[in-house]
Amino acid sequence: MIKKFTRPLLGQLITLPAFTKRSIILLADIGLIAASVWIAFSLRFGEFYLLNSSQIYALGGIVAIEISCLIIFGAYRSVIRYFGGKSAWIIFKATIISSVLWAWTAFMFQITGIDGVPRTIPIIYAFIFSFFLIGGRFYAKWLLNSAYQASYMGRKTLIFNAGSAGRQLAASLNHSNELRVLGFVDDSPALSGKDVDGLRVFASERLEILISRLGVEVVIVASSDLSGKRHKDILGLLEKHKVQVRVLPAISDIATGRHLVNMVREVDIGDLLGREPVIANPELLGRCIKGKSVLVTGAGGSIGSELCRQILGLGPKRLILLEASEAALYQVDRALRKINDCEVVPVLGSVKDYEKLKNILQEYSIDTIYHAAAHKHVPLVEANVAEGVLNNIYGTRSLIIAAYECTQLGGLSTYKGPSNFILISTDKAVRPTNVMGATKRWAELILQDYAEKVKSEGGDLVFTAVRFGNVLGSSGSVVPLFKEQIAQGGPITVTHLEITRYFMSIHEAVELVIQAGSMAQGGEVFLLDMGEPVKIVDLAEKMIALSGKTGQINIAVTGLRPGEKLYEELLIGANNAEATGHPKIMKATEPLIGDESLSTLMHKVECFLENASNEELRQLLLRVAQ
Repeated sequence: MIKKFTRPLLGQLITLPAFTKRSIILLADIGLIAASVWIAFSLRFGEFYLLNSSQIYALGGIVAIEISCLIIFGAYRSVIRYFGGKSAWIIFKATIISSVLWAWTAFMFQITGIDGVPRTIPIIYAFIFSFFLIGGRFYAKWLLNSAYQASYMGRKTLIFNAGSAGRQLAASLNHSNELRVLGFVDDSPALSGKDVDGLRVFASERLEILISRLGVEVVIVASSDLSGKRHKDILGLLEKHKVQVRVLPAISDIATGRHLVNMVREVDIGDLLGREPVIANPELLGRCIKGKSVLVTGAGGSIGSELCRQILGLGPKRLILLEASEAALYQVDRALRKINDCEVVPVLGSVKDYEKLKNILQEYSIDTIYHAAAHKHVPLVEANVAEGVLNNIYGTRSLIIAAYECTQLGGLSTYKGPSNFILISTDKAVRPTNVMGATKRWAELILQDYAEKVKSEGGDLVFTAVRFGNVLGSSGSVVPLFKEQIAQGGPITVTHLEITRYFMSIHEAVELVIQAGSMAQGGEVFLLDMGEPVKIVDLAEKMIALSGKTGQINIAVTGLRPGEKLYEELLIGANNAEATGHPKIMKATEPLIGDESLSTLMHKVECFLENASNEELRQLLLRVAQ
C-alpha cells in the first residue's frame, strides 16, 4: 500500500537534478535533528516537553554541529541507492562526535542543567538520531530500489554463491533492466537461511522448489572462489533444471567491479570439464621468446592467434606473423597491435613457398619458430587429399629445410639460423584413420628425421613436436557448432552416440606448448595431459540443459564421417610415455621412423601426387603413418 502511494512521488524525485536532491536530503536531516532533540528531552523528563528559549538556541547549535560533521565525514557523498554498512558507520561516528561537541558547547556557554541541556540529553539524542537517520536511509534505499524495479520486470534470477563476488554481482544487477535478482543459493551454514544485502540465501536442496514457485529463468554461478570440482558439481546440479545457466568470470579476470553485469557469460564447455589450472613456469614460458625474434606460421588461426597473444606478453624482440589468408592476417595483426608496442610484422604467404620462408628467416633473424599452419578439418582434407599433402607435409618440410639450411650458412652470414623449431601436432596423428591425421604424422616423421640429422652433425637447432587434442572454441570444433545449432532451435548433430574426444582450452594448450618447446633437447614429441575424454553426446545434452532448452532441442545422429574415429589417442602404445618436470606435459618414447627411409617415402608421395588417384595416395599416407 505504501509503495502504491509513494511510487509516483519517487518517480519524480529520481528525475530531479543532483543539487535539488541533496537539498531535499539536507532539509530532511535538519527536521530529523529537531525531532530527535525533542524526543530526547521528552524521554528525559518523561512528558510531552516544550523547549524553552535557551534550549531552542541549543537546538540551533546541534543542527549546525551535526550537519557540519556529516558534511566533513562525507555522509552526503554517498548515494542513497547504494547506501550500506560503511555509510551507516560514517553517520554513527559523525553523530557521536557531534553529541560530544554539543555537550562541550553547552558547557562552555553555560546552558546546562534542567533549564538548558542536561548531561544525558546528548547521549539520548545520539542514539535516537542515529536510529532515525540510518533507518531512514535504508528505508529510502528500499523505496528507491522498489521504484526502479517497478519500472521493469526483468528475467527472474538466482545467484549461486553468496560470497563477495555474488554480492557484488547482485548489487550491480539492481540497476540492470535485463535480470531481476530474487535471492542467493549457497550451502554455507553461516549464510543459508539468512539475508545478505536484503536478499534471502537459500540452500541448494530447495532449488527445485524455488525454480517452480518463483518462476526462476536464469541462474548465475559466481565462481571466483569455487574450486574447479565444486564448479563442475554445481553445473551438474543446475543442468537438471529448465533454467538458463550463466557464469561470472573470476574476480581476478575483472579490472573493476563496475562492469560485473557485462562480464556474465554463457556457460563454457571448460566450466563443465572442471579442469584445475596449473600455474605456468615463468622460466619455461620466456626461455624461447624473451628478447628473441619469433615466427608464428598460421598466425591467423585459432591456435596461431592465441600463440601470438601469449608470445607478445613474454617480451619478444619482434614477432613475425605468417598467414595465407589475407582476412585472417588483417584481423590478428589489428588485434595484436592493441596489446603492446612490440614490433609485429604481418607477412602474407604460404608455408609451401620455400624461397619466401628462407628469406623471412634471414631477413628477420628468426630465433624461434612455432609452426601452427595446417589444414586441420578432417572432412575437408579427406575431400582434398593432394592439397592436404602439399600444405601439411610439404609445407612443414619446406619450413624445416629452410630452418636447417639457415644454420649451415657459416661465415656467409652473421645470422646463425633459428635455435628452436616447435611443430604443433594433433592426437589424430596417432594411428590415423584419416588423411589429416596421416599428414600430421608424416610431419612428425620429417621433423624427427631432421632432428636426428642435426644431432649427428652436432648442430644447435632443436626440433620438437607438441601433440594435443581438441581445443575448445577453435574454428570447426563441436562447441561453437553446438552453440549455433542451439541458437537456431536445433537439432544438434552428433556423428555417433559413443564418440569421445579430449578437450582443452586454447589458452591452456598454448601455454603448455610454449613450455614444452622450452623443455626440448631435440627430436621429442611432447604430449599434453588432456584430462579425461568427453562423450560428445553427453556434451550436447549438457549444453542443451544449461541453455534452459531441455525438451525443446533434439539430438540427431548422422553417422561417422569418412576417416572419423570413435575415440582419439595421444600415444601409439599404452606405455610409450614418460614424465617430465611439468605435471601436464609428457614425452612420447614411441619410435617415429619405420624401416623405409624418409627420402624413399617422400619420393613415393611425389610419384603418387603426379600419377595416382586420391584413394591410392590416401592409402599410402595411412600405411606409413600407422
